[in-house]
Order: sequence, then structure tokens, then C-alpha cells
Amino acid sequence: MAIGFALLSISPLHEKEVYNTLKNQIVEITEVHPLFGEYDILVKIECSDIDAVGDVVIKKIRSLQGVMDTKTLIGTKSLAGEP
Repeated sequence: MAIGFALLSISPLHEKEVYNTLKNQIVEITEVHPLFGEYDILVKIECSDIDAVGDVVIKKIRSLQGVMDTKTLIGTKSLAGEP
């Protein structure tokens, strides 16, 4: 299991539409949080591997009308160790 986080910049007037699409139509996205500041939305992505996280960002998120920019972060277990 790979976990990624994506910070999204959304063009004005598209925030609600993008938020609803992320929350309701992309099954790999498990959390969606609206933000104030440099980025507009934070999403948590859960996939089988890192490449699949990248595919979700490139093919499903960046292709949405209104998404202007993304910054993707990949989670790690290195600090917590293996269970």
C-alpha cells in the first residue's frame, strides 16, 4: 500500500466543482480537505504502489478542469518502522 498527499491549486470559481469531483468520483482519494493559503485543496491518495499514486495525480487529478498546479508528497513508514 502506498499513500500520497497532493496539494492542489485551483482556479477561481472552480473550487466547489473540483472538491466534489475529488470527493465523490475518484475512489483512490480517501480524504479531501479545503485549505486557506498557498494551496486550495489537500487530498490523501491510497493505492497499491507509488506508480499508481502518480497515475492518479497525472491522469485523474491534473486532468480536471480548474486544477492549475499540484504538488505531490509520498508517505513513508521509515520513522514508524514496520508493524
